[in-house]
Amino acid sequence: MAINGSFLELCLREPVVSAQQMLADLIPPREFTDASFDTYRPAPAFESQQQALDVLSAGFRKTKSKGTRAIPGFYLDGGFGVGKTHLLVSLYRSFKGKKLFGSFLAYTSLIGALGFAEAMRLFSKYDLICIDEFELDDPGNTMIMSRLLNDLSAKGVLFAATSNTPPNALGEGRFAAEDFRREILGISANFEILRIDGEDYRHRPVDGHSEIQSEEQLVAWLNEVEAASLDSFRNLLIHLSKIHPAKFARLVQGVNRIGLLDAEQFVDQADALRFVAFVDRAYEAQIPMRSTGAALTDLFTSDMVAGGYRKKYLRAISRLHALAE
Repeated sequence: MAINGSFLELCLREPVVSAQQMLADLIPPREFTDASFDTYRPAPAFESQQQALDVLSAGFRKTKSKGTRAIPGFYLDGGFGVGKTHLLVSLYRSFKGKKLFGSFLAYTSLIGALGFAEAMRLFSKYDLICIDEFELDDPGNTMIMSRLLNDLSAKGVLFAATSNTPPNALGEGRFAAEDFRREILGISANFEILRIDGEDYRHRPVDGHSEIQSEEQLVAWLNEVEAASLDSFRNLLIHLSKIHPAKFARLVQGVNRIGLLDAEQFVDQADALRFVAFVDRAYEAQIPMRSTGAALTDLFTSDMVAGGYRKKYLRAISRLHALAE
């Protein structure tokens, strides 16, 4: 069919991002614009939620100056949808000082783009670093973050982090505190680990499937808003392979809906993992996404979902389902 409409093309965008712009992108996602300790509603059936709220709202116990404190950080450990990110954003907003907020993948991407030494130099200027969805299933990135936390802690930087347990992984080790203690060598024993029990307050389906769109449906949906993008799925994957993941947030900046033509199941894990990073940035910006071809929630093979990056893929599937809805 002839595609009727004037759409942006992500494949034509070549974002040029400075180190300062990358740091400026490290803020809480749009989804949590109204998050604060006052708007967090602990479930009465789960006392650990109120306990976590009480501890975090008291903040960091600092004494004389930066770096002189009882603990270097908090680690919020719990299942999907119990409010960990809400609490982390609340801590970030209540903290008085220079601070950063980003996903684990956003930090590792930035370190990869800048180099460890330059990232250390820039991060050491901050008082608090919040890391959402700390990933313990990626040995290389975990080692990088372990070194970063240890080196920055020695400089007096404070930390707060959440675990990355997606819905389909709840039955296979819901709490990751022991993994965190083992991997984050040196300072993890000094973190205050807050275990947060509960149920997913949004009651999202753990096996949701997005609908496959016809081209007519997709184009009509995109035409409902200004600044919608439309790209071939295959061409987008090629384009993502040429852009550092640290620039993905700027790639989708200003886009209100994302359309993908002829989506198909992944055959290459490198492509799949880059797409996961792209989905994370789209989800943080709350940009709806739909496709023709394969359903977005069916793009990852069963072998991928059963493999070493299982949690990454399950998180992406959950987020793609939410964006398609």
